[in-house]
Amino acid sequence: MEELFFIQHDVIPALWRGLLVSIRLIVPSAICGLIIGVFIGVSRVFGGTVIKTCANIYVALFRGFPLVVQLFIWYFGLPHIGIYMSPFLASVFGFSLCSGAYHSEYVRGALLSIKQGQLLAARSLGFSKMKMIISVVLPQAFRRALPGCGNEIIYLIKYSSLAYMITCIELTGEGKIIASETFKYTEIFFIVGIVYLLLTSVASWLLHRIENNLRLPGFDHYAL
Repeated sequence: MEELFFIQHDVIPALWRGLLVSIRLIVPSAICGLIIGVFIGVSRVFGGTVIKTCANIYVALFRGFPLVVQLFIWYFGLPHIGIYMSPFLASVFGFSLCSGAYHSEYVRGALLSIKQGQLLAARSLGFSKMKMIISVVLPQAFRRALPGCGNEIIYLIKYSSLAYMITCIELTGEGKIIASETFKYTEIFFIVGIVYLLLTSVASWLLHRIENNLRLPGFDHYAL
């Protein structure tokens, strides 16, 4: 009975509070990361030499540095040069930039899979390079990149738990506080794990629905 009272009056309110913070971290980070990924992916395929080089350096840096190191730099490092961010903003900033680097790889692969004949046909119809990318290439590439980008969003849900490392107390942070006070680490983090499992399951279901809605009837998914 005491365990039930403890879970109902202490654990659930704290974890609910942390879950709301996690969702507030995940949603803008996922949107910004996808936008960055599309921009960088397009730059790596269709950009000039300088733009391609800058985009490749960005991807190498943000895929090479561990995410927790990036978060430490944004939150603890930038104040040394006069730039201050709240824990929440530093977390969203770090997650977006890191996620964007991974999204760009999926977008780049999808763009390269578009047959050159379609690009030549668009050019012959008088399409500018920008219009060709927006009207012809991106709609097809997005459908092909969606499974990989969706997988990165699932990863984002899980590595959002690193935000507590820079004092942004989200779901994992709230769980750690309760566990430290009660020494019920197994019970608390089992509940936290279940919550993350539910989040990733819902996200997987939504992404699967989006894939089905974007699929062209009568055409193979990989032969657009």
